[in-house]
Amino acid sequence: MKKQTKAIRTQTKKSQYREHSTPLFLTSSFTFETAEQGKALFEETEEGNIYSRFSNPNVTEFVDKICMLENAEEGIATATGMAAVFASMAALLKSGDHIVACRALFGSAHQIITQILNKWGITHTYVDATATEAEWEAAIQPNTRMVYLETPSNPGLELVDLTMLARLKEKYGFIINVDNCFATPILQNPIDFGADLSVHSATKFMDGQGRVLGGIVVGSKELIAQIRFFARHTGPSMSPFNAWTLSKSIETLELRMERHCSNALKLAEALEQHPEVQSVKYPFLPSHPQYELAKKQMHAGGSIVTIELEGGFERVKAFYDALQIPSLSSNLGDTRTIVTNPNTTTHSKLKPDEKAALGITPGLIRISVGLEAVEDLIEDFSQAATVSAQVLKSAEA
Repeated sequence: MKKQTKAIRTQTKKSQYREHSTPLFLTSSFTFETAEQGKALFEETEEGNIYSRFSNPNVTEFVDKICMLENAEEGIATATGMAAVFASMAALLKSGDHIVACRALFGSAHQIITQILNKWGITHTYVDATATEAEWEAAIQPNTRMVYLETPSNPGLELVDLTMLARLKEKYGFIINVDNCFATPILQNPIDFGADLSVHSATKFMDGQGRVLGGIVVGSKELIAQIRFFARHTGPSMSPFNAWTLSKSIETLELRMERHCSNALKLAEALEQHPEVQSVKYPFLPSHPQYELAKKQMHAGGSIVTIELEGGFERVKAFYDALQIPSLSSNLGDTRTIVTNPNTTTHSKLKPDEKAALGITPGLIRISVGLEAVEDLIEDFSQAATVSAQVLKSAEA
């Protein structure tokens, strides 16, 4: 069967009530038929649910779907995307280890690497996403345990060549840990390119409607076993309700991503021609510096478009005021188009030099393109670009 069919038809076993839709298992714990069964479950000689901090049928169904979509052996779901990112690092790294990371990272991932792991004696080296293979190799040290990256990155939409990293992994033996949130399993499967782990904020496209929080890590049995041990004893569990919601959402993920990508590409093409938009970045625009790599690794360009407006934050404010359709939020991956200014929101805690290295300027706007009629989006963003430029010129005069 095709993956889209499996995404819809992967379900928990029906109960005696013969339900068509998987029910909610809102229970903190599960009972044992006998003392022997309880013993066997805790010894892990028998598979089954014990406690919803460990496992739950709704969570298992969601994990099974993502493992299938990502071509992964096993996975574990967490309460949030950042819990998944942290667990994928903390479970596998120890004091004295070294991590090589792509410089272009979400702000909270940057804080984990520089502020939290650093306290535990885990050092790091940053490398530009667009670095050459030789530059990536130069960053690897004898104690390098992991390479962590986003591709495409947040918010700069930079890509990392996964095949290149897989070659280096064969030589040096580190773990490749990829944040695949922007691409989703529909557009990109890092494990197919040699990655060991694929991490997601399920809050974004997997939910797709801004309702629930969630995260997931999928990969090899060996690594997921270590992450599961860490999560079981530290408790970043996904709630059954959130898992139920996310599992339902996965049934429409492929259809939604098709529309997201189509709308994003058309909007990016229109704004690239607008005289009052300084620059536009989107992986499937030929003008993107890594366009060929994007076509190699991704099936489509995704939902995120970034634009640069001249005039700094004052221009951003005027642009926001002129927009009629989008929501103003730091979230992304919604059916509704969302805009944010990373400089003052998602990456505001970074130092000025760190922002500069990531290309996060005062006039940068990240657009999470939704499922509205693309003609309406193009008209709205175009008029807002024009009006905001006029407002700024009037103020300067």
